[in-house]
Amino acid sequence: MRRNDHDVTNRVRTTDADAVSAEVLRLFHHLYPDAADGAIRGAFEHTLHLYRGRDPAFHGCDTQFHDTQHMLDATLAMARLMDGYERGRSGRARLSSAQYSVGVISALLHDVGYLRRRTDRRHRHGAEYTLSHVSRSARFVRQYLQGTGLACHAPAAAAMVHFTGHERRPEAIRIDGELPRRMGQMLGTADLIAQMSDRCYLEKRRDRLYPELVAGGIAGRLFRSAADVVRRTYAFHAGAVRRLDLQLARAYEYAERHFGGQNLYLEYMQRNARHALALARVGDDGRLRRRPPSP
Repeated sequence: MRRNDHDVTNRVRTTDADAVSAEVLRLFHHLYPDAADGAIRGAFEHTLHLYRGRDPAFHGCDTQFHDTQHMLDATLAMARLMDGYERGRSGRARLSSAQYSVGVISALLHDVGYLRRRTDRRHRHGAEYTLSHVSRSARFVRQYLQGTGLACHAPAAAAMVHFTGHERRPEAIRIDGELPRRMGQMLGTADLIAQMSDRCYLEKRRDRLYPELVAGGIAGRLFRSAADVVRRTYAFHAGAVRRLDLQLARAYEYAERHFGGQNLYLEYMQRNARHALALARVGDDGRLRRRPPSP
């Protein structure tokens, strides 16, 4: 049985940064045996420093849905999509080791916009940045990369982060080059498939996402209650699949190449959607009894 704190393969513990980092680096070295991995290692260390509240400029992560586990799970998914792309690109532009590193870094930092600065006296909770967190994350990614040997990729990486949000339509995001755009589509895809395939996805939507939306002041525009979040999961799934297919151009197919034909992310997404539909029909979210790992 798949464990609540493990990825879709049930092999990688997604609450363990060392385990996720090891798997991401394994894929990296398989594709680029002679490439240096310092940028990826440094980004893992820096992101964890931020999320754990050890950075003097930022409070730690206090959003329980968009938490450390989600960040690590999305990063692992992004690494796998890039691996699948590179394994089966057949004539498409080659993904360089630097671009792979940028993809991993962008995934690690894609939700850093939820973190509050210590000088912030206006906001009491990171969820209050819900409507602006993508732009904040994009600015952070640009600034972070400018301080590394990957500075030339900073503008593209910042644009890639916008594929994870709804502030801009993916087709309207300005980004130079076909491959950077494809990487942005992969990042937007990784963000969705990681959270929606989580074994505790429905519990997290009810018990963690809804409180975030309340703290952000937007829950009332979308849902009547936490139970309503669960009831509307199937409709959200249908909309997310349309987004994955059309706006993100089926980048999830690279997971099939990575896994050798099977798409574990889509399979678990569909399981969650079917379970949500069954719960909605009987009107009983009390059947959701899985316990997500502590954020």
